[in-house]
Amino acid sequence: MISFPNAKINLGLHITEKRPDGFHNLETVFLPVGWSDALEFVEADKFRFTTSGIPISGDPETNLVVKAYRLLKRDFQIPELNIHLHKQIPFGAGLGGGSSDAAFMLRMLDKAFHLALPEEKLLAYAAVLGSDCPFFIRNKPVFATGRGEIMQETTVSLNGMFILLVKPPVEVSTAKAFQRIVPEKSGILLPELLRLPVSEWKNKVVNQFESSVFPQYPEIEALKQNLYDSGAIYASMSGSGSCVFGLFQEEPNPDESLFPAPFLTFKQRFSFH
Repeated sequence: MISFPNAKINLGLHITEKRPDGFHNLETVFLPVGWSDALEFVEADKFRFTTSGIPISGDPETNLVVKAYRLLKRDFQIPELNIHLHKQIPFGAGLGGGSSDAAFMLRMLDKAFHLALPEEKLLAYAAVLGSDCPFFIRNKPVFATGRGEIMQETTVSLNGMFILLVKPPVEVSTAKAFQRIVPEKSGILLPELLRLPVSEWKNKVVNQFESSVFPQYPEIEALKQNLYDSGAIYASMSGSGSCVFGLFQEEPNPDESLFPAPFLTFKQRFSFH
């Protein structure tokens, strides 16, 4: 079985308070985008996990794909698998690639081995793996609160618009980004702001992490300005960075002088049904 775990962006992101358990409550709108990995498995006599694409370091048992497999294998009769992950979504970018891989693994296991898990059960398993994982079980625009696991469907009017995502050659530590942020209650809820025309989002739909990340990584702040200079009507960092995206009315043609290698770029046209 094969699937293509996709990335996400954040349309606005507010860190509202630090919780007693050490995590933070937030408000954001998650939006799926097409930048994708490839994940495949087949039954095997012995468990094996291999990767290609962007190099993945560390013990394979710490990879969220393997953790998702172990989590369900603990509760269900699932055979040994040969799993392969082709990594295309960059790390340290605020795109949720690892979380998506884990959630898609849960969904694939549920389908392949006829577990018939209700969505709420899949969401609970995903929440064990990470704060962003539950979103990828639903994988549609949602307004998320709590740690990101409390979701309400929402509509975002981007049909026909283009998005350009640019990942600079730096990675941002989510933990360090949280350390520098000052929680603050938001005023108008994001779903209300996002009902405004996209041309009015600038300086209103805010990613609060920019205030803590930009002083440490001025090249990311410059990247956001470069997107505006390239014709974006709205630009923002996604998650805790380092990827920045711009929304365009017309198809953008990235200027290689602004986004030279080893910058990574991804472009798509939105079409929601």
